[in-house]
Amino acid sequence: MDGTVLIADDDRTIRTVLTQAFTRAGCKVHATSSLVTLMRWVGEGMGDLVITDVVMPDGNGLEMVPEISKLRDDLPVIVISAQNTIMTTIKATEAKAYDYLPKPFDLPDLMKRSAKALKTRRHVDMPIPPVQNATSDLPLVGRTDVMQDLYRLIAQIINNELPVLIGGESGTGKSLIARIIHDFSDRRSKPFKVASAADITGAEALEKILAQAGSGSLVIDEVGDLDLDAQAQLVRMIDRLSENAPRILATTQVDLAPMMEADAFRQDLFYRLNGVALKVPALRDRINDIPMLVEFFLNRHRDGDDVAHHLSDRAQNLMQTYSWPGNVRQLENTLRQLGATSGQAEITRTEVEQALGGQPMMEPVNERTRGDRLSASIARHLQRYFDLHSGALPPPGLYTRILHEMERPLLEISLEATGGNQAKCADLLGINRNTLRKKISELDIRVTRRRKLM
Repeated sequence: MDGTVLIADDDRTIRTVLTQAFTRAGCKVHATSSLVTLMRWVGEGMGDLVITDVVMPDGNGLEMVPEISKLRDDLPVIVISAQNTIMTTIKATEAKAYDYLPKPFDLPDLMKRSAKALKTRRHVDMPIPPVQNATSDLPLVGRTDVMQDLYRLIAQIINNELPVLIGGESGTGKSLIARIIHDFSDRRSKPFKVASAADITGAEALEKILAQAGSGSLVIDEVGDLDLDAQAQLVRMIDRLSENAPRILATTQVDLAPMMEADAFRQDLFYRLNGVALKVPALRDRINDIPMLVEFFLNRHRDGDDVAHHLSDRAQNLMQTYSWPGNVRQLENTLRQLGATSGQAEITRTEVEQALGGQPMMEPVNERTRGDRLSASIARHLQRYFDLHSGALPPPGLYTRILHEMERPLLEISLEATGGNQAKCADLLGINRNTLRKKISELDIRVTRRRKLM
């Protein structure tokens, strides 16, 4: 790695770690705890890369990014921040930052991104225009990798004209994401219309909804609930859209692929909606975000004179071992209840157990399944299968049947991820291409070639 790196962070430890890492990598480093000093260095022509924190003693690092661009348009800026919300990612993109990483960051990942920035020296991207009257109180919160990847993808496609298909379980925030895409796009001053399956009861109803959406955004909520007639009407409507038509977004909590295989969902509608696919993770798949969400919701639903609540360590642990079938919405409602009923500042594990006692309970995500969830899921599935036979043994051939059950989704998901390219899929799986073809034939898997959009 070659170049001079300017580091601005008020945390001495971070400055020391980054200085040592970049020096070992062959770079020259200047580090400061002051944005004033950073801007002086930039103005003097120093540096090939800037790494800056957001909250600094003498200002906001994000607000300095446009100023740096004015002084030196070719100087890449990587923003690091402990404010791990969708707003931080969007603002970093608006400011034309080269990249954004949440704290605590992975040092090898930061070094890799920095090396790329030093090599390219200029981030060629379409900037997102400034958002007026934007609220920073968005409940899409999380610093896990899966959430940060989602934030980045949302920021990239906000002003894209492609339709968006947002998938995820109930309570994960699909409708919120649709609203964010609209509110931070160039269409934010235009109508935002949400239509459910019940609203789409005929061609006239669909035309009325289209007129109400104008040139704003039209969200088809839970598109998997549409019957085949409504799906056909929606296909015809999309095909007739004019230049001033609304952007189409759709949400679904069901997997549409099996529905297409069962001829319950039209393939032509799926491909019209799936311009960009966003997958919102379940809360149990990002348990490290739970402490941050707990703090956010306890503060959000606190009245001015109420006690400032927090969870005990044992209560926090229970929160992170519960599987949250209702996802973030269930977590918020639980914390609202706890905040209203707990008389002490510290909410105990017993109080959490009582609050969760009357709610739907999936299997707890225990310490063993956190690191080995696939194995644990298979074990639970097999145990239930054996239990269904009431002490008798299942029919012979169990080994082959179970392997086929695992093989099919593995191959289907891998083919989907590689756009139907069998050579890439075989390489991904680490098997011979002829073996893959044989498996596709044996399992009667439908393969559709397509170009990956994102």
